[in-house]
Amino acid sequence: MRIATWNVNSVTARLPRLLAWLESSGTDVLCLQEAKTTEEQFPVAELGAAGYECAVHATGRWNGVAVISRTGLADVVRGLPGGPEYEGVAEPRAVSATCGPVRVWSVYVPNGREVGHDHYAYKLRWLAALKDAVSADAAAGRPFAVLGDFNIAPTDEDVWDRAAFDGATHVTEPERAALAELRGAGLSDVVPRPLKYDHPFTYWDYRQLGFPKNRGMRIDLVYGNEAFASAVKDGYVDREERKGKGASDHAPVVVDLDV
Repeated sequence: MRIATWNVNSVTARLPRLLAWLESSGTDVLCLQEAKTTEEQFPVAELGAAGYECAVHATGRWNGVAVISRTGLADVVRGLPGGPEYEGVAEPRAVSATCGPVRVWSVYVPNGREVGHDHYAYKLRWLAALKDAVSADAAAGRPFAVLGDFNIAPTDEDVWDRAAFDGATHVTEPERAALAELRGAGLSDVVPRPLKYDHPFTYWDYRQLGFPKNRGMRIDLVYGNEAFASAVKDGYVDREERKGKGASDHAPVVVDLDV
C-alpha cells in the first residue's frame, strides 16, 4: 500500500499535475494540504474519474485538507476535535479517515507567523489539541499515521542553514517540544530518503532560487504508530514533482507499507 502526503498549494492550480502524479506514482492514499478551495469546489468528480474517493474539509482561502483514497473511506472526521479557534474561527486544518487497513489524519499545522504573535500561541495550542485527539488512534493495534505539513523542522539538520532561522518560527524549542509531545502519544517519525542530495527536504521557497540551491526544509512529516512504522518498507521525497512550471513549493512524501 502506498500512502503519501503533499501540500499541494492550491488543488485548483495544481489539478493537472495532481492527476498525473497520482497515476504515475501509483499512490493509494494521499493526504493533501492547503487546498485553497471550498468543499463544493473541490475536484471530487475529476478525482472520482481517476478512481479516488475524497474526504474534504475546506472553506476556501489559505487552508483546507483532504484524504484522497482508492482503497475506501470510512469513519471520516472533519476538523480537530477539541481544537482551538483563531480569531473566532475553527480553521479547516485536519481531516481523518480509515482507508482499508490503515487510519490516517491529514493535517495542516498553523504557520505561527512569528515568535510572540497570537498565531504562534495558536500553533502551540493546536498541536496540544492534536496530541489529545490522536492518542486513542495512536494506541490502537491497527496501522495509524498523522501526515501533513507540520510547519516545524524537527531538528537543526532539517533546515538548510540553522543560522538563517535565528529568531524565526519553525525551529524554536516550544514548537519542537510540541512535536516531542505528539510523538509521546506513541508515534515515531518515519523519515524518508532523499532522491538527491544528503537530506530529505520537503519544502523550498519560491524566492531567491530556493529550490535550485537546495535551500530547503523538512516540514512535511509522517508520524506513525508502532503498527504503521513496523510495516514501512520504503519512504522517499518525490523531489521531481517540485520541478518545472506550476509546481507547488512542497514535494510529496511517499511511504510504502506492507499491509
